[in-house]
Amino acid sequence: MFQWSKKVVKSVTFEPGVADESLLALVESYLEKQPDKTFSDLCKEALWQSLCVLESVKPNQIAAVKSGSEQKIAELESQLANLEERFFAKESHRLEAMERQMMQLSQQVAQLAIAANQQTAIQSVNYTAPALDVVHSNSTPNHVNAPPPPADVDPLISRLSQFLEDF
Repeated sequence: MFQWSKKVVKSVTFEPGVADESLLALVESYLEKQPDKTFSDLCKEALWQSLCVLESVKPNQIAAVKSGSEQKIAELESQLANLEERFFAKESHRLEAMERQMMQLSQQVAQLAIAANQQTAIQSVNYTAPALDVVHSNSTPNHVNAPPPPADVDPLISRLSQFLEDF
């Protein structure tokens, strides 16, 4: 049998041509994605796969699994960070929308309160004169107990109230 020294170096030659250039591009792309691997590691993995060797007899299988799981964890962490970012952005947008709606509702409530106050003021002014008429019409002809008319009462109303008192 052939005896090798402990460290054997073999070379791989990529010829100019579409097939070899495509393969070399794939190798470079793969190695960029996994900076912890070398071209030698990639060649060994390819040889193991192409020679159909059982997974259990591969050397450094534990290291490969550990490396793969670390990469998987990093991918999951990245996905989780992206998910959190999208979630917080969405919730922030919803919160801003709710704050705008609450501001609009507060403004509407303030406008309704102003309108209600104005309506109450208008009603109290409108009901002042008839209330005086009711008081005067129900009062007895005793002029001593009758309150003096307010100073800002319409002169026409005051003249009419005299006739009501006599009546």
